[in-house]
Amino acid sequence: MTEQKTPSKSYRSLVLVLLTVVYGFNFIDRQIVGILAPFIQKDLGLTNTELGLLIGLAFATFYTVIAIPIAWLADRYNRVNILSIALAVWSGFTALTGLATNFMQIGLARMGVGVGEAGGSPPSHSIISDLYPKEERAGALGFYAMGIPLGIMAAYFATASLMGSSGEDVDWRRIFIFLGLTGIGLAVVVKLVLREPVRGAMELDSEEKIVQPPFRESLKTLVKIPAWWAMCFGIAFGSFVSYATSAFQTKYLVLLDPAFDFQTLVIALGVINGTTYAGGAFFGAKLADWWGGKDIRAYGWLPAIAIGICLPIGVISFWVSSVWIHLAYTTVFLLFLGIYLGPSFAIAQTLAPINMRAMSTALFFFILNMIALGGGPTFTGWLADVFKNGSTELESIRYAMTVTCGMFIPSIISFLVVSRVLPRDWAAAEKRNHDLNNG
Repeated sequence: MTEQKTPSKSYRSLVLVLLTVVYGFNFIDRQIVGILAPFIQKDLGLTNTELGLLIGLAFATFYTVIAIPIAWLADRYNRVNILSIALAVWSGFTALTGLATNFMQIGLARMGVGVGEAGGSPPSHSIISDLYPKEERAGALGFYAMGIPLGIMAAYFATASLMGSSGEDVDWRRIFIFLGLTGIGLAVVVKLVLREPVRGAMELDSEEKIVQPPFRESLKTLVKIPAWWAMCFGIAFGSFVSYATSAFQTKYLVLLDPAFDFQTLVIALGVINGTTYAGGAFFGAKLADWWGGKDIRAYGWLPAIAIGICLPIGVISFWVSSVWIHLAYTTVFLLFLGIYLGPSFAIAQTLAPINMRAMSTALFFFILNMIALGGGPTFTGWLADVFKNGSTELESIRYAMTVTCGMFIPSIISFLVVSRVLPRDWAAAEKRNHDLNNG
């Protein structure tokens, strides 16, 4: 069933909230591995490198590669069906993660999760772009991006509520199974509630069928847009540090103060992620819409400034003397880290031709996740093992994260490039949609 061309405001809000919840489940699954890393590592006898591979490359490779053919389908077929099936698949493999008994089994389960999650964002971004005009798109996609911090918060809260009475008694398997079964239930809700929107409804006046180009043509069109490329690398290198931090933060804090109550720790991290990171994502999106309305270059300036602030804070946070001081720095770090999400998502959708929006998201996420999700935890885990020669395990993580934070520098440079080339590319995208509408 296809939704009317101009849906009601209440229905648009319902869709946006539901898609944000689904995106949150996407990140619950990713974050939970990092939260439970000390217990999974101990139970399965994993090295830091294997742990990094588990969180990073094993998941990211399948997630990014499979996303491209799924996006091709999402640009042509019912996006609601694709999203609900994808959610059911990744949730099923999340449950299977809890049954793994060795590195090979849990690695295969994580690959399966990656295959399912590949069908999450491309159709969701495309649906949102067909419900909100470009003037409101950064705000809507920024709200959707709040699924990241809210999902991370939920992961911490789920861990705190499902763990045993002490920090030593954490049944990580039960947590994965519970989350997987809950996600399957959510997939049913998505299928029953959402309706397929009209493609290009916010740009096109006519009901004329949109011609879908071959994959090669989609790729050639997108790679000729400099601002799109610069945005991809900007968010990729920024998220490189973000994913590495998520993967090793819990382990670092346990080593920093082994006596610190683990349940208190995960609740505190959950609150911080659900407030400051979510607030940063929401504030960044609204500020981008407002500032970008005055000067389109703001879509590049705003992320560059925010990440520039994150760089020193991220380094310092891993060299403090107590858990609470680290959490204080983390609060500020996450506030500014969330700012680049809304502007980046808006650029990916607005610069892409209407008939390539899901593909734009998939290719954008391919670059983002191969660099960030595949590289961040894997690189940091490898570095931590390298630095263990002659250092304590705590020091090795400190050194590894200090080096990793240096990846913020190419992120800042990339977003400054965005600010320089975006006005021309944005104008070209508006002309392209105008020509399509009158052609």
